[in-house]
Amino acid sequence: MAPSHVLKCCQKVLAWVPVAFIALVVAWSYYAYVVELCVFTISSTAEKVVYLVVFHLSFVMFVWSYGKTIFTSPATPSNEFCLSKADKEQYEKEERPESQQEILRRAAKDLPIYTTTASRAIRYCDRCQLIKPDRCHHCSACDVCVLKMDHHCPWVNNCVGFSNYKFFLLFLMYSLLYCLFVAATVLQYFIKFWTLCRRKAAENCPKNELPDTHAKFHVLFLFFVAAMFFISILSLFSYHCWLVGKNRSTIETFRAPTFRNGPDKNGFSLGCSKNLREVFGDEKKYWLLPIFTSLGDGCNFPTRLVIMDPEQLTVSSQNEPAKSSVANQSFPTRPLSESQNRLLSGDCQWVETGPEEENVKSGAKKHIIVSLES
Repeated sequence: MAPSHVLKCCQKVLAWVPVAFIALVVAWSYYAYVVELCVFTISSTAEKVVYLVVFHLSFVMFVWSYGKTIFTSPATPSNEFCLSKADKEQYEKEERPESQQEILRRAAKDLPIYTTTASRAIRYCDRCQLIKPDRCHHCSACDVCVLKMDHHCPWVNNCVGFSNYKFFLLFLMYSLLYCLFVAATVLQYFIKFWTLCRRKAAENCPKNELPDTHAKFHVLFLFFVAAMFFISILSLFSYHCWLVGKNRSTIETFRAPTFRNGPDKNGFSLGCSKNLREVFGDEKKYWLLPIFTSLGDGCNFPTRLVIMDPEQLTVSSQNEPAKSSVANQSFPTRPLSESQNRLLSGDCQWVETGPEEENVKSGAKKHIIVSLES
């Protein structure tokens, strides 16, 4: 028991090594830029002031969003997704998977769950002993079920999911801007120092060249590090921007969620604008600040009721008659998870009418989405 405990402690300590590495690189870049470049290298006071002001703005936003990504705990399912004591005891006693699934179906009948496993079974976590909400997955590193889990990131030593996905995106964006600004402003001095390093003797340097000091090594490495991180982060940030536009997580990109009518990789997509609002919130003034503004509770998400890419809805000119017919349709009272979601609450009115409602309840499989466009 003791060796296992020691091993877990060692794993927890080692998990902070990537974060410590990033912190050291950021601390050195601050020293190299502020002290070695702005204080000892740049002679123009106006240039120093402009560089320092913009640098500190980008630095503060970068560190703020990075810290929020690291120290925001992953959101976990609420107690309503846990089995009752009686159901849990009965579930553990049952040996047949069919009987266990029957217990899970009975427990999940009133829960806002619309996705299943590939074999159409209820998604249940034996480790956490709860029914998984839509888009929830168990993280083996954190040992918890994480709401809208995207991935476990070693560079922040945390799970990226519903509670901190906005912070993670801002962290990528501000780190990208930070590296770009540092590389762009250091470039001219990098060229001058590189030229100076290739001189055989300092006496041969023109008078407008920079002096041969220890600052040149910091400036040279600062440019290389900033450019390297910029290139690597750019691809990751572009990929996650694409994911936000499609309303997918990294996990859902590789394994599409399964709905009533089968796997649908676009099942949660409501159109680019609404997908963006789902992550960043309704108030645009808070979009660029690392404060939580995402919509919903992480357990319940609006779903698309047809397998169709929302971007394709505006391509064909035949969509206009379809839109007018949609406006005249009547809908069931509780269409999946839309009835409790803020994204669609102002876009549609659910009207109850006798004959048409009965047709819907009797098995009509024509589901209609109102206002998928942004």
